[in-house]
Amino acid sequence: MPDRSFLNWPFFESRHRQLSEQLDAWCAKNLPVDHHDVDAACRNLVSMLGRDGWLKPTALDPDNPAPLDVRTICITRETLARHDGLADFAFAMQGLGTGAISLFGTPEQQRWLEKTRAGQALAAFALSEPRSGSDVANMEMTAVRDGDFYVLSGEKTWISNGGIADVYIVFARTGEAPGAKGISAFVVPADTKDLSVAERLEVIAPHPLARLSFDNVRLPASALIGKPGDGFRIAMAVLDVFRSTVGAAALGFARRALDESIKRVAERKLFGAPMAELQLVQGHIADMALDVDAAALLVYRAAWTKDMGAARVTREAAMAKLFATDKAQEVIDKAVQLHGGDGVRKGHIVESLYREIRALRIYEGASDVQKVVIARQVMGTA
Repeated sequence: MPDRSFLNWPFFESRHRQLSEQLDAWCAKNLPVDHHDVDAACRNLVSMLGRDGWLKPTALDPDNPAPLDVRTICITRETLARHDGLADFAFAMQGLGTGAISLFGTPEQQRWLEKTRAGQALAAFALSEPRSGSDVANMEMTAVRDGDFYVLSGEKTWISNGGIADVYIVFARTGEAPGAKGISAFVVPADTKDLSVAERLEVIAPHPLARLSFDNVRLPASALIGKPGDGFRIAMAVLDVFRSTVGAAALGFARRALDESIKRVAERKLFGAPMAELQLVQGHIADMALDVDAAALLVYRAAWTKDMGAARVTREAAMAKLFATDKAQEVIDKAVQLHGGDGVRKGHIVESLYREIRALRIYEGASDVQKVVIARQVMGTA
């Protein structure tokens, strides 16, 4: 039985505890899914999650608008990640992919949310480029105004759900000012003419990723989200909400690694006694438990702060994302060590966790960039 004592912390309400219990039961019944065909698995997961109502927290309800509940999103990601990393991915992309529409979209644009929240359409967030990942202000893709249209030219890469999404939120340079102030955001349906998948990208933990090509893609001016030049502000506002949820996913992976390790050392004998009786093993378990609880405190502090109405949680979210992902890597590495040969055997849960965690220290702001963000926030306050 996984540890749920953290849900009694003052960050949470009874509805969050109820959510955790109900979703955990759903996951035990439905996950993991077959990962053999990753595209099909993701479509199936989105359909299942939407059918059973679990995607509702990922976006605003256009008919009953209320702020996104970041604690709910974090608990959901943590729970899904503990059971199946691909399920967490499928859930997360529905939120990240539609975040700009939820926060800044017009009523017409927000019609997409009815489909994404129901699991009837897949969403994607197209920000990164071949020469601008964490350095968003350096993006090269252009969107040129042509009467009642914008013409988009360039490439996006490392796009999650690339190739299977039904709608992309795309950021491009419109040139109102140099750097970050000259970027805008657009809603781009996947079937838009001259938008193509240039390359499918394979990574160590299989997820649907792609490089996209925009060959003079013409969009109506109504595809613009917010105002021209608002794109960087929109992207950062979306990441401000969802960055701490990456830490929650890492926390889910770490909790599973800890649970598997406790089970392993209790059952496995070494030198005639259970491994759990060895003080060095106890030291590893203690370090893992400490890192899990510390990460949880930072993740749910950030989520609670945002839910309490803070305009920005840049510092809190960066700390949560950095610490939780880095420490989850260490926790899972210890789990591999405690499992010995089984820890690196293909198909073992600990081996899959080892592959799943690595990307979280890169996407939505690499660990090194989070340190820069934190330092600037701390020094700016001082």
